[in-house]
Order: sequence, then structure tokens, then C-alpha cells
Amino acid sequence: MHDARILAPNAMHSPTRTPRCRVLVVDDNEDAALSLAMMLDVMGYDVRTAHDGLEAVRAADEFQPEAALLDIGLPSLSGYDVARHIRGNRGDEVLLVAITGWGTAEDVKRSEEAGFDHHFTKPADPDRLRNILLAECPPDSVRGS
Repeated sequence: MHDARILAPNAMHSPTRTPRCRVLVVDDNEDAALSLAMMLDVMGYDVRTAHDGLEAVRAADEFQPEAALLDIGLPSLSGYDVARHIRGNRGDEVLLVAITGWGTAEDVKRSEEAGFDHHFTKPADPDRLRNILLAECPPDSVRGS
């Protein structure tokens, strides 16, 4: 099992700043997950990664992200199952984004049914993804506060 804490958490916060928005990145391709996590970290997000479905569920329960970027084709549990778990525990408090190689109309429909807010087919458009995150989960605030 891989450590879900690939990037160190934000160690110091100014007392006047709210915590950074937490984002969970899940992809069984570790290089893809790390690359996306590094981009998000530079943008100011507090990021964790996971590389299979069970690890993603544990990380989501522990880390309590405001946003989760999930691959669909994962070992142990699919991204659909992970999304259902997160949505079941957190309701609409979390932004769920599918980032997957699966892009048929049926795949998008299954994503919606599993509770995803957005569906990106790889390679995801980084500007569109960035805009969604900035609008729905700004890096310097906790979503919903």
C-alpha cells in the first residue's frame, strides 16, 4: 500500500488565514497522480494522493477533502464506488471530478449516477480543471465557509 501523504501538509498557517482547500487526487498511475498533485500544490491546495480504490476511501475518510479528482479504472474499487462512498459520507460538501480515460456517453452517465459533479476524459484540459477548482474550491478557503 502506498502512503496517501505524498505531499506534506501545509505545516504553518497564519492565524488570520483559513486552511487551504483540501484536494484528494486518485489515480493508479502514480506519475499522473503526482504530477497533478504537484500542480495543485503550486496553486495553493493542500493535496493528498491515493493509487487504488480502497486507499482512496481510507484517505477520503481521514483527510476529509473539499474536492476529489478520481480516476475511474482503479484497482480494488472503481472510481464510481469511491465517489459513492464519499458522496454517501459527505453529501454535497465535496466536489467530485472524474478524470479518466473512459469518455463514452455511457461513462459520463455512470459518472453522474455515481455522484460526480464533472467528468473529464484524459488528458484533462488543465485550464478547464483549474477554473472549476478555483470557482468551487478556492485554494485559500475551506469550501462552504
